[in-house]
Amino acid sequence: MNVIVLGAGLLGVTTAYHLRQLGHDVTVIDRQATPGAETSFANGGQISVSHAEPWANPGAPMKLLQWLGREDAPLLFRLRADLRQWLWGLQFLRECTPARTRHNIEQIVRLGTYSRATLQALRAERGLQYEQRTQGILHFYTSQKEFDAAEAPAAQMRALGCDRRVISADEAVALEPALRHIRPQLAGATYTAEDESGDANRFVRELAACCVADGVQFRMSHTVTALRTAGGEIEHVEATDAEGRFQRLRADAYVLAMGSLSPLLAAPLGIRLPIYPAKGYSVTLPVKDAAMAHQVSLTDDEYKLVFSRYTTPATATSPGGDRLRIAGTAEFNGYDRDLNRVRCEAIVQRVEQLFPGAGDTEQAQFWTGLRPATPSNVPIIGRSKLPNLFLNTGHGTLGWTHACGSGKSIARIVSGLQPELDFAFTGELPARRPLVQGAMRPT
Repeated sequence: MNVIVLGAGLLGVTTAYHLRQLGHDVTVIDRQATPGAETSFANGGQISVSHAEPWANPGAPMKLLQWLGREDAPLLFRLRADLRQWLWGLQFLRECTPARTRHNIEQIVRLGTYSRATLQALRAERGLQYEQRTQGILHFYTSQKEFDAAEAPAAQMRALGCDRRVISADEAVALEPALRHIRPQLAGATYTAEDESGDANRFVRELAACCVADGVQFRMSHTVTALRTAGGEIEHVEATDAEGRFQRLRADAYVLAMGSLSPLLAAPLGIRLPIYPAKGYSVTLPVKDAAMAHQVSLTDDEYKLVFSRYTTPATATSPGGDRLRIAGTAEFNGYDRDLNRVRCEAIVQRVEQLFPGAGDTEQAQFWTGLRPATPSNVPIIGRSKLPNLFLNTGHGTLGWTHACGSGKSIARIVSGLQPELDFAFTGELPARRPLVQGAMRPT
């Protein structure tokens, strides 16, 4: 059948790839000129199954109170006259109970483990190269309280098959010698050897090229303006192209994978998605002192930051290069995309505290993107109340970690197949009979 995928980020492109592998004719629509140009552009780079403890946990309400009024707070709620923000905040607080936290960790670990394995298989099958590193991920703690609080979630993750080991400060420095500078401040760490890192934007572009080679069509620079219904299902998509020309695009099935924009398109259909944009920041620094720069991908839980390192091989047309990517924090401020210089400089300051001189701060490149956050951190994957509209959105900070597994799972659901994953999918599981085939056509 013919399927339209709305969105050409990590989730949209992985969805398109797996739909095509199942034999469907697929068209991807996105407002940007190239795939992966929004939230997938400059994220933290981690494939982090171990990053499964949601923001909404029993310790979060007290932290949020302590961070109120701090412009550089790791999580900043910039309160607005925005009913969606307030409703999302109330839902967030409801997810902070111990029982909800345990449930959400279980869902996040299951999806993450499946997705990481799916990525590894896809990488081997298609020979993808995206500056990946398979040295694991090290969570380090400079607060004894934070380290103590990490032990119970780590134990739950181990019970679910994610081998997040609690290790000493000395073991952490042995794994990542760049941490020697802060050894006196280290309370301890956890280490997950199976986790990975890599350039998500390069991955999206490489996988999109595979999609094109396999026959997927991409309609880039097309802004989706509305989903229109008839007879209780989606009848067509309305969009405008780069020249402002209006188009109606029709298919048999539609997958909504537009990140933070998803709830805006779903709301007129009577579908209320509990997604709010969490503005994240990143800084990319050329490596200045390789001896001081980290090799292993790191997570600084206290400051809500992740650290990755990319090495671009030299080619005949490019000298290559070595760079650090530091990303994280969350600012809840509607759809505002402006760079907050205070928050940018706070990230640089933390990097200099941890790894002085490692990166060239004079050449820092700052970026911000809107991550589609659910109150529970569990993404929304599955069938909507409209029989031919499917959802793959709400992945928050874990879009890169969960992309391949989410894409494969929703492709199976669209195809009338059971997912391979035990997960809290949205809507009823698919019927065994596929949708009636037709043709996607502009009118």
